[in-house]
Amino acid sequence: MAHIVILGAGIGGMPMAYEMKELARKEDTVTVISNHSYFQFTPSNPWAAVSWRDRDEITFPIAPYLTKKGIHFIANGAKRVHPDQNRIELMNGDHVDYDFLVIATGPKLAFDEVPGLGPEGHTHSVCLIDHAEKSSAEWEGFCTDPGPIVVGAVQGASCYGPAYEYALIMDTDLRRRKIRNKVPMTFVTAEPYIGHLGLGGVGDSRGMLESIMRDRHIKWICNAKVLKVEAGKMFVAEHNDDGSVKKEHELPFHYSMMLPAFKGIDAVFGIDGLTNPRGFILIDPYQRNPKYKNIYSVGVCVAIPPVEPTPVPTGAPKTGYMIESMVTAAAHNIRLALDGHEPTETPTWNAICLADFGDTGAAFVALPQIPPRNTNWFKEGKWVHLAKVGFEKYFIRKMKKGTTEPLYERFILKAMGIEKLK
Repeated sequence: MAHIVILGAGIGGMPMAYEMKELARKEDTVTVISNHSYFQFTPSNPWAAVSWRDRDEITFPIAPYLTKKGIHFIANGAKRVHPDQNRIELMNGDHVDYDFLVIATGPKLAFDEVPGLGPEGHTHSVCLIDHAEKSSAEWEGFCTDPGPIVVGAVQGASCYGPAYEYALIMDTDLRRRKIRNKVPMTFVTAEPYIGHLGLGGVGDSRGMLESIMRDRHIKWICNAKVLKVEAGKMFVAEHNDDGSVKKEHELPFHYSMMLPAFKGIDAVFGIDGLTNPRGFILIDPYQRNPKYKNIYSVGVCVAIPPVEPTPVPTGAPKTGYMIESMVTAAAHNIRLALDGHEPTETPTWNAICLADFGDTGAAFVALPQIPPRNTNWFKEGKWVHLAKVGFEKYFIRKMKKGTTEPLYERFILKAMGIEKLK
């Protein structure tokens, strides 16, 4: 009998729990630990931040659905993982012992790395539903007294899609309210060029996104390092390709949303052999930690090097399809370990994404994520907007059902007109 613990209950943790329960032996126990009692569909947060979604539409309580599948649930955050003891210390002082651990926590949001950044400072966020709700409340106030917007992603960020989404969703919402003409918008990003996406670009992502931004009258500053944020003002250093400072900007704003850099959560940060210097979980090709071979990891908390060096630091994104692939590999390898075998399953680190722009959208496929690629595909159109709306409802329904189907492959590839990835 083995106890398999999954730390985290997000887009990686919930599918991991369902798939692991299905693959585990009858005598094994699967437990999920989370600092939230609810699941949140994070890709919908840009919509929630402009009041296009309510919290109840994109969240649901975790316990009833896991219990229905025979999975234990602990709604208490992890204070510290003790891998030498095979034990997790919880925030309330309790301890949970494990035979196998899957770390699927997502990241710590490193707002503190830029003075004045984040919901506790002077900018908004769409990383969590709590942040999106706060953004939404202030968005309504902003629309009664519109002014300049600064939006984007700071140095070290690794998730650029939501920054583009939110910029263009705000543009769409402002046009619907017929006040877009009162709102100058500037996109500030650590990327070396528009459409880099932390991936070195995908297809003609640069040309297409630059065209979209020009059509919507959104200016941009690339190779940007945000130095600090004050009330109504952002200080940005724009860099040359050799890393030298090209120009310093003081950007006034009435409203701002800037994505932060990510780090590993405090519960694992600094554990020798488990994490890299940023606190991300080190893994081998089988999603298994090289030092602690009964620890696996999936999702955004996994250590992946940048695709390429850039003048201002950028990270590599982990998209939903990639996370789904990690989950399947980890679950099958744990089952192999339970049966006394070495792991054999490896994930397919392909990047597939639907980015909504409010009334249209862009989709890309990068196979594999790190170039050179076999497939490099980027398309734009209203169908992407419709597909993402459909996928939101589909994914939430399937998570409530407890499915172990390959959701991204079945829905998103079908929407793109692609039968199967090879």
